[in-house]
Amino acid sequence: MQEEVVRFFVDMLQENRSVLSLLDADHSFMNSKLATHYGIEVSGEVWRRVDGMRDRGRGGMLGFAATLAKQSGASRTSPILRGNWLSEVVLGEKLPKPPKGVPILPDETPQGLTERQLIERHSSDAACARCHERIDPFGFALEGFDAIGRAREKDSTGLLIDTSATMPDGIQVKGLSGVRAYLTENRREDFVKQFCRKLLGYALGRSVQLSDKPLLEAMQTQLAQNNYQIGIAIDLVVASPQFREVRGQDFGNNQ
Repeated sequence: MQEEVVRFFVDMLQENRSVLSLLDADHSFMNSKLATHYGIEVSGEVWRRVDGMRDRGRGGMLGFAATLAKQSGASRTSPILRGNWLSEVVLGEKLPKPPKGVPILPDETPQGLTERQLIERHSSDAACARCHERIDPFGFALEGFDAIGRAREKDSTGLLIDTSATMPDGIQVKGLSGVRAYLTENRREDFVKQFCRKLLGYALGRSVQLSDKPLLEAMQTQLAQNNYQIGIAIDLVVASPQFREVRGQDFGNNQ
């Protein structure tokens, strides 16, 4: 699973692909073991590019087993973890910390309840509802994948899974394809803005500051004008004063 992600990002950088391919790429990389995990026929242990991932119900980082498994519980899926990751990490939304005294969800879904019903019951608490309205729809839409990223139609109890969801802005989505369309069409600017923040913060080895705002805005503008090619953003970061003039904390003491 990890190797798929590494190879995808290496290809993205080497081929100067669009940053939006993180959401809507129609290709990935796998060997026979990972392909079997995905229900795809690929022979041999040699890693290779596989196209047509969207028709196979995947495509982009949301379809990576590594992503789906990382944002799951130990023994079951977690719409809350997946939704929170999408909201905060992918879109850069600021969510308040959970209120004290919120009950911890059980590791195993109670008999007769789907994972979704368990979350909906938990989220009905007035103190929790405001945040869950923002994160749960993403998680519900990705319930078509189990805790280790395998596609599924039923949960562990044999109950059919409902992957339909209503976003806070009222837009209806269904499954990974619905989330992908929502992100690329309705939340593109939010995604690109967050990507630029993450890239710059990683390159500088520090949190993004208010003084970085002009550079971040330039990155977003140039990306939009150049088909979102990742090289555009990297060039702007490398040429920036923030990157060229950065000094380590102990720089002066090492002279």
